[in-house]
Amino acid sequence: MIKERVEDGIVIITLSHGATNSITLDTLRQMDAIVKKVNEDDALKGIVLTGDGRFFSSGFHLPDFIGFQSHEEAVAWFEEEEELLTNFFTCEKPVVSAINGHCAAAGLIWSFAADYRLVKNHPKIRMGMSEIKIGLPLSIAQYHVVRYGLNDDRTYRNVMFFGEMIGVEKALEIGMVDEIVEEDQLIERAKQIVTSWIDTPNRPFLVMKKMMRLDTADSIRNRLASEPWRDGFDIFTKPEVRGTLEFVQSMMEGKN
Repeated sequence: MIKERVEDGIVIITLSHGATNSITLDTLRQMDAIVKKVNEDDALKGIVLTGDGRFFSSGFHLPDFIGFQSHEEAVAWFEEEEELLTNFFTCEKPVVSAINGHCAAAGLIWSFAADYRLVKNHPKIRMGMSEIKIGLPLSIAQYHVVRYGLNDDRTYRNVMFFGEMIGVEKALEIGMVDEIVEEDQLIERAKQIVTSWIDTPNRPFLVMKKMMRLDTADSIRNRLASEPWRDGFDIFTKPEVRGTLEFVQSMMEGKN
């Protein structure tokens, strides 16, 4: 589901699953283990998240959603996903998304969970949140991570409600990414960001990042603990949603 290597004390996580690097729960568990390792090992400076081939990631692996047999199965899946996303969002050390190709849905959510986002300079790359078009809202952690990653409520509204897939120049203009980088410099630039932020006397980045993200992380955890959010996952038993998911999956298989 992922490839892992260490370069210059930085863990490079490469999403690698099928033609579009779709994200399964096992993918997230593997990434969570890396986050824990990076947090605990002083020799590791941070994380660069990228993808294999033409995709960064198309999002969650739709057959997992189609395979839910009950409301309870969907709830259990998302209970774990919410925890793993929050853990990634609160990784103590620098995390940089090096977006190498198309990036949508959960792929974009996980890129927003990073501290900085680079995208490869390519005219065909498209990025966006398509959930509204297939009948899926964001969960609590997903909402907060995406909203944190965008500049304001208006940008969030446009990204989420229109569900458009946009090019890299537009993504930079609206703050979806921080830099456009040439392909041969993508990983090196990501590593440079990590190193410049963490390799300073006393590593003040660690405290500053924790303070910067504390309110959002607390909001996620408090809402997950106090709100009846699990009720909403009956959407996966609705025929119109399941039909749309199956149609999208068949289209993706046809393209592959």
